[in-house]
Order: sequence, then structure tokens, then C-alpha cells
Amino acid sequence: MRKQTVRRKTAVRKPKKKATVFSGKFLRYSIVTFFIVLLVAVGLHYRNGLAYYFGFKSDKIIRAERDAKRISDVRNFQVLEKHEGKSIGIDVSEYQGKINWSYVDTLEKKYPLHYVFIRATVGKDRKDYQFKRNWLGAKENEMIRGAYHYYRPNENSLEQAELFIKTVSLQKGDLPPVLDIEKLPKNQSIANLKLGLKRWLQAVESHYGVKPIIYTGEHYYNDFLKEEFSDYLFWIANYNLYREEIAEDWLFWQFTEKASIPGIKGNVDVNIYNGDLQQLRFITVE
Repeated sequence: MRKQTVRRKTAVRKPKKKATVFSGKFLRYSIVTFFIVLLVAVGLHYRNGLAYYFGFKSDKIIRAERDAKRISDVRNFQVLEKHEGKSIGIDVSEYQGKINWSYVDTLEKKYPLHYVFIRATVGKDRKDYQFKRNWLGAKENEMIRGAYHYYRPNENSLEQAELFIKTVSLQKGDLPPVLDIEKLPKNQSIANLKLGLKRWLQAVESHYGVKPIIYTGEHYYNDFLKEEFSDYLFWIANYNLYREEIAEDWLFWQFTEKASIPGIKGNVDVNIYNGDLQQLRFITVE
């Protein structure tokens, strides 16, 4: 018998398909491009309406801010009128940026600014970035100046006092040093917090030979400091509308954080001293 020969079929390569509008990647690209063009076209068509809408929304925000500032300004005027003859001052830190001290003179073009408290240090390891510049600028502007330390409750009190002492050199005519306490401790008791505050106050008083002032909020003062620190003078912050006059036992009252001062960009804190300029000079360093 004749053997049958089996011929092997030669594999034929199929040509690659060219990309068409129906291929996957090209189709997705086309759809995305279409929607982008569509959005641009719609935006151009309704550009006037969109501009009005977003402008209206922006105006609402701006109006709300202006209304809040207007209410604050009205209260500021009322408070200042009730304290005619009292010495007015401000407090600043790096948050006010670079201050043009030669322009810092009056509040609302009527009330002269006699003094300024300047933040010097924060906790045990940080100096205010603008302290040196502000300290010299206030002196050149012939303002009575004072330095304050922002106290961190969870850091060593003596290390914080040491940093302040190294940073601040008080001269004749400067205000006493200030301890700014606003926060409650996270990892210690209130008793230990008070102990730390006393250590800071004692170390600073021993160095400068003058009793420091304590700055805090009214609630903090009433709840934690009023009784146990009664032999210290207090600078109290309270911005509430119901408070219109300084309390008898307050040395200073920070009554607003939203004042406009020439030479300073943005809002500034304003304070009233519980006495006139002559009495203010009486408590400065000799």
C-alpha cells in the first residue's frame, strides 16, 4: 500500500488591526475629549451667569466678614468711650508680620497708643521670630514696651523661665515681664500645673527684681488662678459683648482681637490699662 503523506500546514500570521474609532483606548480618549469640549462650550455659553453666581457667593462671604468687623468696631468705640482717660495699648507677635513701627500711633485716629506687649518666647525652646525687631521698633517709636512668654503646661517650667531670661533684657521704663497661660495640661494635674507656674514666676522675679504679671482668659482666671495667685496682678482677655468695663481687680483688659492699627496688617489685640498714662509709668521697671 502507498503511504499517505501528511503535509504540515504553514502558520499564517494575521496582519495587526489598525486602530479605529471603535478600538478601546481610542474610544475612551474620544469620549474624554468630547466631554472636555462640551464643558468648555457650556462654560463659555453661560459665562455671564456663572460669573454672577460666584460673584454673588463671594459677596455674601465678604459682606458677612464686613458685618462682623462692623459689630466689633461699634463695640470697640463703646468700650473706649467708657474708658476715657485710661491708657490704651496693643500686643503683638510674629503673627502680625513685619510691623512699620513709625506708623503705630493711634487707634481709630483718636486714641493714642501708649504701650505694647511683645511676645518673646514660647515654651522651653522657641523664640518669637519677630521679637528682636519688634522690641527695638517699639523703643524707637517711644512706646512703653513689655515682653511676654507663652507658657506650655507640659514642658519644664524652669527651662521655660531660663529661655525667657536669656532672650529678654529689660531696661528702665519697660513693663514687668508677663506669663501668658491659656492651656490646661494633658499629662499632669492642675496642682502640678500651678506648681510649675509658681516656679516660672519665682525664677523670673528673682532675675529681674520685679513681680511678673499673669495673662489669661477670664474663665481660666476665675476657675484656676484667682485665689491661689491673688498676690499677682492680672491681664485678662475677654471679648464678649456683655463685658463693657474693666473689672476693678484687673490690671489690664484685652477687650478685642479685631482692631485696625496704622503700620500693622490684619487684626490686632487692644488692651486697656486700669489707670492713666502717669499711673502706667509708675509700674514700669526702675
